[in-house]
Formats: sequence, C-alpha cells, structure tokens
Amino acid sequence: MMTLCDPFGFGRAAFDYWRDSVERSILYWDVMRQRGNQYLEHMKQTKPSVLGFKTEVVMDGRELAHPTNYELLRVLPPEGVEIDELKRPFVVVDPRAGHGPGIGGFKPDSELGVAMRAGHPCYFIGFLPFPEPEQTVEDVVEAEIAFVRHISSLHPDTCEKPMVVGNCQAGWQIMMAAALEPDVFGPILIAGAPLSYWAGERGKAPMRYTGGITGGSWITALTSDIGNGLFDGAWLVQNFERLNPANTYWKKQYHLFDNIDKEAERYLEFERWWGGHVVLGGEEIQYIVDNLFVGNRLSTAQLVTRDGRRVDLRNVRSPVVVFCSRGDDITPPPQALGWIRDLYEGEEDIIANDQTIVYCLHDTTGHLGIFVSGSVSRKEHSEFTANMDYIDVMPPGLYETKISRASDRSDAELIERDYLLEFEARNFDELDQEVKPVAEDDRRFATVARISEINLGIYRLAVQPWIQAVNTPEMARWIRRMHPIRLGYRLMSDRNPLTVPLPVMADAVRANRHQVGQDNLYKSVEGIVSEQIVSTLNAVRDLRDSSLERIFLDVYGQPLLQAAVGLYGDAHVHRRRPGAEPEHRRFIQQRREELRERIAHGGEHEAVMRAVIYVLGGSPATDERNFKRLRASRAELEPASSLDEFKKLVREQFFILKLDREEALATLPQLLAGQTNAQIDGHIDHLDHVLAASGDLSEHSAQRFEQVKALFDQARPETLVEVPTESTPVKPAPMVEEKVEQLPASPVADNADATSAATPEPKETEPTEETQAKKAPASNKTTPRRQSRKR
Repeated sequence: MMTLCDPFGFGRAAFDYWRDSVERSILYWDVMRQRGNQYLEHMKQTKPSVLGFKTEVVMDGRELAHPTNYELLRVLPPEGVEIDELKRPFVVVDPRAGHGPGIGGFKPDSELGVAMRAGHPCYFIGFLPFPEPEQTVEDVVEAEIAFVRHISSLHPDTCEKPMVVGNCQAGWQIMMAAALEPDVFGPILIAGAPLSYWAGERGKAPMRYTGGITGGSWITALTSDIGNGLFDGAWLVQNFERLNPANTYWKKQYHLFDNIDKEAERYLEFERWWGGHVVLGGEEIQYIVDNLFVGNRLSTAQLVTRDGRRVDLRNVRSPVVVFCSRGDDITPPPQALGWIRDLYEGEEDIIANDQTIVYCLHDTTGHLGIFVSGSVSRKEHSEFTANMDYIDVMPPGLYETKISRASDRSDAELIERDYLLEFEARNFDELDQEVKPVAEDDRRFATVARISEINLGIYRLAVQPWIQAVNTPEMARWIRRMHPIRLGYRLMSDRNPLTVPLPVMADAVRANRHQVGQDNLYKSVEGIVSEQIVSTLNAVRDLRDSSLERIFLDVYGQPLLQAAVGLYGDAHVHRRRPGAEPEHRRFIQQRREELRERIAHGGEHEAVMRAVIYVLGGSPATDERNFKRLRASRAELEPASSLDEFKKLVREQFFILKLDREEALATLPQLLAGQTNAQIDGHIDHLDHVLAASGDLSEHSAQRFEQVKALFDQARPETLVEVPTESTPVKPAPMVEEKVEQLPASPVADNADATSAATPEPKETEPTEETQAKKAPASNKTTPRRQSRKR
C-alpha cells in the first residue's frame, strides 16, 4: 500500500529523515548538557588539567623567591613503556593563553607520548587557574629557568641538556629564558609560537591588525581593571573563535549534530580543554601586549629585564627548531619565522653568531593541530624527537626540513623509521618567500605602537582611577561569570531546570535509534545547505578582514599621522636592526680574525674531523644517516669526550672550512705532521668506516674523499708518499659547482671570505706514544707500497 501511495519513496524518505533529525536533536542537546556539567566540574578543581598521563609534582613555582602559579611535573610512563634514565630529558611547556594546561599531553599520540615511547624521561611545566599576587612575565621566565636547571640536576649521568618544547605562547617564553640563561637549555622546539608580531602577508593574519583597530593596548588595561587586576582568559578565547566564525558558530556544532552517534566522546574531550578558561594577571597581559603584540620588542632585542639584562635572542646557544603551518591563522609562518629577519642581516650572520636554526612548514594543519593532531605527532614530532641529538651537533646556519615516507624511497632499507627527516641549507631570499617582509607595513605598525603609548597614558591618567575606585573583587567575579562564553556552558547544564528531561529522552532514543544513511535525499540536501551556510559565513569573514585591513593600512599609512608621532622624519627609528649595528659588525670581524689564526692549529683529531665535515659537505642536503657517520666518528675519534666537547670540535672545524676552505685543506698535512704511516693508514681506515656508516657516498662526496686521501698521504714520512697520479701535483682538487655547498651535518660554503665566528678554543694536545699506539692498526698489518716520493 505504501508503495502504491508513494511510488518514488519521497514520503518515506521524508518521514525517515524527520525521525532521524528529531533523534539527533535530542542527542545533540544532551551532549550540550554533558558539556555544561563537565565545565562546572572542571572549574571546581584546584588544579584542572587535561593531561592524559599520570604525573607527580617535582617543583612548585609558588615556593620560589618570586612566586608564580607554575609547577614542574614528572610524567609517569604508562604501562608497557620503559624509560632510559640516561637519555636526554624531554620537557613540554604548555601555553597559557586563555585555556588550561595539558594540551601538550592531551592523548597518547602527543608530544609527550612520542617522547616517552622513545624512552626519554619526560617532564611537563603546567600552571594553576589563578596567578600569584604581583606575578610578572619575568617571574614566569625565571621560574622556567629554575625548572629546567632542576631537571638537569635530577639526571647527573646524562651528558645532554634537556630538550624543551614550547607550544604557542610558551614558545616565546622559552626563547626569552634561553636568551637569559643559554647554558641551561638543550635543543628547543617552538611549535606555533609567534615571535615577530608585525610580520604577516597581506590578505592573511588579520589578528596582527587588532592593536591598531582598537587604538592600542588601553583596552587591555581597561579589561584588567574591570577584572580588579585580573584578566579573564575567556576574552582571548573569544578572539580566537572570532577568527573563524564559520567553524565557531556552525561547522563544529553541525559536525557533532551530523555524526552524533560517534563524535560525542571526542567532542566532549576537546571541549574539556577549550572551555577550561584560566585567569592572567593584569600586569602580565599588559607586558605581553605592550612589548610583544604591539611593540614587537622581543625579536628586535629591545626588551630589558628589571635587573638590567637585555633579552637578545642571538644569545641563544641551543639549536632552535621552528615548527609552523601555512594553515595556521593564529600564528602564520611570517610571525613564526620573521624574528630571524628581524635579528640577522643574512644567513652568514646566523653562522657568525654560532646559531643553528631549523624550520619546518606544514601545508595544511591548523594552529591546534601543530601540537594536538595525532597524525602530526606520529610524523613531525616523532622525527623531531628522533633527530634531536643530530640537530644538537649540527653546525650553525639556517635550514629547512623535509619529511618523506621511507617506503617511497629507493634507499628504504637504510632508514630506521617510517619517515626520513632531511635538512637543506636555506638563505634569506628563500626565507623571504615565507616571511614576505614589507618595509612600509613596519612603519605602520610602529605608528600603532606610538599611538598605543599615547592612548594608554591618557587612559591611565583620566579613566583608570575611576574604574579602579568603583570596582570590587565581588563585582569582578560576577563579570567573569557573566562572560558570554562562560555563560553558555552554565546555561546548558543540570543547573538549568529545562534540561531535566534531556537525559531520559536521550536514553530512550539510544535504545531505539533509527539512523538514516547518506543516500537519503533529504539528508543530502541538509549537507548541501550546511555547506552553503559555511560558505556564507566565510564570505562575511573575508569581507570583515579585508575591510579592517584596508582601514588599518589607510589610517596608519598617512604620512601626516606618522610624522605626528615622530616617525616620518627619521626612517630608521621605527625598526631596530641588531644585526646591522656597528658594534655587531666589529664583533664579527674580530671573530673572523681570531678564527683565521686557528686554521693551522691542532692535531690528528682536528684533521680527521675537518676531513669528515669536508667530505660530507659534498651533498646538497643531509639527513639522519649523516648523523650516524658523525656518531661513529665520535665513538672512534673522541670516545671519552662529552657531547659539548664533541660539538665544539665539529663547529670549530666547520667554521674553519667556512672561512677559508682552500687554506683549511692545504693545512691538513701540517696537522698530521709527525704521524707514522701506520697511524695515517689508521686515520684513513677510520674515515672509511665512518663515511660508510649508512650507505655509499654520493659521487661528489666520493671525489672529495679521494682528495682528502691524497692530502693525508702528503703527511707521510718522506720515504713513502702517495699522490693521486705521477704527473699531477698534490693540491686541493677543484670543486664541482653546486648550487648549495652547505649541509647541516657539515655545510661548507663556496666563498672564502664568508663571515664566521670563533668557538672557544679547545685545549691543544700533542699525540703521545700511548695515544698513537691506540690509533695505529695492528702490527701485522701490511702497509701498501707507495707510488712516488714526496717532492
């Protein structure tokens, strides 16, 4: 009968869809009720956290000389995971940008989970919901320094310093700490961390215009005064949500509604962190907005601590890995990488400052995906963790990483894991393709900074006393509770009597669910309508962002306004360029002269390491397999040396090759003077073994190795010397032209007068008979007959 009345099935499809949509609506609102209850329960906790691992408190920041609400936790490994206490400690610092702690260890496939599976002792630096009285950003930075120093003391048998991961806002905090105490930190990974706040590509990164549109940081001071000296983190979360209204107001909620039978658990798990708002101190947030977001003083070395120390990121001695994404609208690549251009005049300046900077660009993942996504953790973070020892001994320079799947490569049998992390040397022209600097925009943002100071001064003089006089702690607490985001959680909870029937109705629906498939006509129409809503909201967002950008550029680009705040008459005052200052240039020249005097100094260790670096420099890129070669070299050449001593040796020989390659090669025989034939044979055998540690050399590297062998043979006693051919004098072979001569394990530049910097001089020692005996091969080894005598 139904077939007769409804031959095409439209009526039955409509009824099925209606019943399914009603059931989904009941289940959806019940999930909203659970979300509200979860929020209220989370807010009751004294130490709310979404960390997915058990922890124990190691150090409490409230007990320091300058108390903070931060604490250091030891992360306990889950069952079945074994920790090697001799491995480098791994530290994750969570961002305090409106949300609660725990996102860095949110789930098993996270930064902490990856590190523990690799056997590293793991620590977590989290925080409490409310700041300590009079807490400042400097107090937090000093607390993090104390935490990392304490971690090192807990692992006295580990020669490597802790690796520190700073997510988002924690990234610039860690960089400040490492600039103040560079000897405390090991390799640093900053994920989605903004360090250059004026940088950005036009048409993107709309958040950088916020300070100009609001007239500066006076609005921050007003919000803190309304909170009675406390800044509600919900306002920061609201700013993040407004960046993508389509996702906030429709896409995220519709995705739950459309997949209500399988998405509820994941949604509630994420909302537990997203809705766990914390509070910042008014002085803290004012410092952040004035000095970073509006003033951009961190990346230009203009910050000075209360005790007179300048925060200069060029002081960081640890390798820095910058992980960012083109799909991140909160910290786009220009803001994550622009600090490099702010501080340095070129890649040679980076090398001269003895810094190693590595950056990795993801194509699609969003801001949270950088440190939350399971796929990103299994791929990028796993490779960063596995290669951190390699990055720690890489010579200074600017590098980009590329990750490829091992199974897609012809040399897959030489790769230990599922992916291969490769490093390629980069220059500033290539970096500018991501940063996209615009000098005119810098002047506009400098104008905003000046106007912000003026408006803040007027506010503090004329308005702030009245706000502070009428506000009370009780009023501030009530205002926080009435924030629209907080109120939305409270209204949809069991505290609302209208939600009482929801759990009963939801249980009844789950017991007798009638779900329709995607082939239902009306369900398909629902999806089309949803896509149209998303497109409309995206169009509104784009119109809003383009309009605000146009207003910003037009208003703050006026020459009269720029002149009124003191910028237009002197073009250089708005942007400090630390790398171009005369003092810095004199420092670089002095270091180059000191290093040039070191070219002919040293012995067999310096000669062998210089040879390894030179040979490996014949490849345009490098990966972890070259680390195997360097690790083999350390095991045979410097078995008793610490990682720092080995790193110093590698870097000094790299600098020498970078400064004057021809002279560095020509002095190899001089470094080996006095060596016996057996000892030189032992060195060549050592080089053979080290360079074969992970497969065959490239053709260019093999040519360099033959050149090195000839140079080593020049150091043999006069009776037996080998040269490449009878008719060719021994000299450094001409180099094969390549676009890139540098590589992270051993980059060597083509130009002889490249800028360089000297590392501390290692103690020179003459080889003793005992050490020579250790280096020499067995006595019964036959020494090859040489072809000619030394001229």
